[in-house]
Amino acid sequence: MNVTVFGATGGVGAKVVEELRSRGHTVTAFVRTPSKVPASWGDAVSVVTGELSDAAAVDRAVQGADAVVSALGPSLDRKATGLPLVEGTRNVVDAMHKHGVRRYVGNGTPSVLDPRETPTWQTRLSTRMAKTFLRRAYDELVGVSEIVMTSGLDWTIVRFLAPKDGPAKGTVRQGFYGQDKLGFNVTRADIAAFTAAQVDDDRYAGAAPAISN
Repeated sequence: MNVTVFGATGGVGAKVVEELRSRGHTVTAFVRTPSKVPASWGDAVSVVTGELSDAAAVDRAVQGADAVVSALGPSLDRKATGLPLVEGTRNVVDAMHKHGVRRYVGNGTPSVLDPRETPTWQTRLSTRMAKTFLRRAYDELVGVSEIVMTSGLDWTIVRFLAPKDGPAKGTVRQGFYGQDKLGFNVTRADIAAFTAAQVDDDRYAGAAPAISN
């Protein structure tokens, strides 16, 4: 499949690109800063440079794709302003509709519940902490999830609480709060592997599974 990845040079996004390549997919990476593109990509990954606010650049990246993966995450800088991920996600969804691209896989937060879930101490704690200490980032993640969940696309949002660096553990708990046993920590490598696997797997289409190690 031809897969366009947004947030492709981030901590999770760069690993998503490698996972997709290892699975035989062709990748187009949307990047804001070309200097962050890994040399290892060479000519194997097509790169589109631009800002998420640039609808024309987003449109170029999405055109010709079979699926879109968003590994975008909000800035945790307390001085950051605005909701650029919300605006950017609207541009991505609009481009997908324009070009008939149905499959969207993104990352999100357990602060936004899947319809199958009931709140647990984990979701309540994460929501309270985010609202108190990272309110702008929380508003971005909630806004992005609402856009995607109401987009009419074949979407999946992979949610997690505490991403960590380090090698993949290869064992991932998955499911829904209030139904399945889920922990806190998960490696970025495992997030990337699980996210990439959803591109051509419809098990969680229209759902927001949570994962942990």
